[in-house]
Amino acid sequence: MGSAGPQADDTAVARGIARPPFLYLGCLLLGLFLDRLLPLPLILPESALVRWAIAGGLFVIGVAMTVAGISNFSRAATPVPSNQPVRALVTTGIHGWSRNPIYVGMLLLYAAIGTGARSPWILILALPLVVVLRYRVVAREETYLARRFGDTYREYKAHVRRWL
Repeated sequence: MGSAGPQADDTAVARGIARPPFLYLGCLLLGLFLDRLLPLPLILPESALVRWAIAGGLFVIGVAMTVAGISNFSRAATPVPSNQPVRALVTTGIHGWSRNPIYVGMLLLYAAIGTGARSPWILILALPLVVVLRYRVVAREETYLARRFGDTYREYKAHVRRWL
C-alpha cells in the first residue's frame, strides 16, 4: 500500500465547509424541489432505454470508483470522513489515478440520479456543487494534507490529477 506516515499534529482535520455526502444530498434535494417549483425542459433522449443505459453506466462507474477509494482508505487504516484525522497518505490503486476518486465517484452517482430522474435542475446544480467541492472542501483538504505529509504529499500532488 502506498502510504506515508504523518509529520504534523495527529488530531488536526481538514475542516471543509461541510461533509461532501451532505453537499451532494443537499443539491439532490434542492434539484428535486426546483424541478417541482420551476420545471425546465431537459435535452436528453426521451427513450427510457437510452436514459437508463446512460444512468446505469454512470451509476456502475460511480459505485466502482467510490468503493475502490473507500477500500484503499480501509486498507491503509485511515478514516474516510474528512472530519477525522488522516493516518496515512494513500497513493496507490485508484488513488494513483485521481487524488479524489471518492468525490468523482459520488459525482457520477449524482449525475446518474439526475439523468435517471430526467431532472434538469439536478444536472444544472452539478456545476455549483463541483465549484463548492473544489474551493471549499478539496482546497482545504489539500492544504491540510500538505501540512500533515509535507514533501511526500507535494510530490504525489505533482504527479496525480485532482479529479481524473
